[in-house]
Amino acid sequence: MSKPHKPDNYIPARPARPARATRPNTTPIPTELPSGFDAFAIAAPGLAPLVAAECVALGVTPRDVSPAGVSFNATAEQLFTVNLWSRLASRVLVRLAEFEARDFATLEKMAARVPWHQVLSPGAAVRLRVTCRKSRLYHSDAVAERVARGITNSIKGAQALGRARDDEEDDDGNTQLIVVRFDHDRCTISADSSGALLHRRGWRQAIAKAPLRETLAAAMLAACDWNGQMPLVDPFCGSGTIGIEAALRIRRMAPGLGREFVMEQWPGADAPMHARVRTAAKAEQLPSMGVPIVMRDRDAGACKAAVANAERAGVLQDLVIEQGSLSDTSLDAIGTAGLLLTNPPYGLRISDGADLRSLYARLGDVVRAGGRAWQLGLLVPDRVLAAQTRLTFDAVLRTANGGLPVEVLLSRV
Repeated sequence: MSKPHKPDNYIPARPARPARATRPNTTPIPTELPSGFDAFAIAAPGLAPLVAAECVALGVTPRDVSPAGVSFNATAEQLFTVNLWSRLASRVLVRLAEFEARDFATLEKMAARVPWHQVLSPGAAVRLRVTCRKSRLYHSDAVAERVARGITNSIKGAQALGRARDDEEDDDGNTQLIVVRFDHDRCTISADSSGALLHRRGWRQAIAKAPLRETLAAAMLAACDWNGQMPLVDPFCGSGTIGIEAALRIRRMAPGLGREFVMEQWPGADAPMHARVRTAAKAEQLPSMGVPIVMRDRDAGACKAAVANAERAGVLQDLVIEQGSLSDTSLDAIGTAGLLLTNPPYGLRISDGADLRSLYARLGDVVRAGGRAWQLGLLVPDRVLAAQTRLTFDAVLRTANGGLPVEVLLSRV
């Protein structure tokens, strides 16, 4: 039989290649954390300079200070120390990756390369917080879905929620938060090292009306340069946050001793180091200083909450907690001049529409009656009510309280 004619340009077909087997990821999972971290301490509005100064005091050098917070390089021990000791930061992130992505294919490819094993163990629960600004990839839920896929493909059994969330107060501290930020097509992926927000010290379980965050109370004390060398009075103490933070500060009690941090759950976490840093922090505690810290409130429930919180914080013996109104508050009995620092009612907070001018006028009277050396520090949304005190103020801090812009005003001596 004759062979079929083949055209001159005939090219024999190559035999089909067998399907390439997918290689399992054989990259060894490290058993210890990296030697250094690119860290970022998030600060509430206006608090970044105070957080930067605090970082220096804790032995880390700020690399950059922006309105959003403070970036710094840290060892694992320094990272844990900042979490344990910071009175002012909201949380501390560590950067895992930074890259440019203008399409979802690139994002998905790069998300698969992120060293998730540094912060996630098999079966870890993960939640995502995504923000997109001036980028081609602007749909935060779609971005979250791709990043979540990168996590679940890299970490066996990981449970990553494939949608963006922005509920800071809804974390229990046990779920690993991953923060994804797009800005001008530049993607930064960071892991939270703190867990629950750092203002959650662990002692405030009893809450009165209009509670003040612990970080804001600490910032008020720092902005007014209160160092424990003079008495402190809060006539609207509520659940006691300002006074308790003051006592913790002068006794050098680390604010994070009563809680845990999510970095303690990371693969390769150094449990002996964590224990050693905690033990060293306890050794630094000072005995009661004897400086008068007087907390008053007209509401019996608020005073009861303040007592319970102070007892949990371990500073009840450092405080004088009294039930009483502003009208019967006198600074004469204290003797030495000091600082009256408070978060007074301002209409928007408790009694909408109430005329509080007489209350602020009384505040001014109380301070003047104490003598020229007494100072008044107020947390207020504007200066209209503060003017009723007939004192001259300087703004020492501009921040926010419950989403409302506020100022910390300090009267001049």
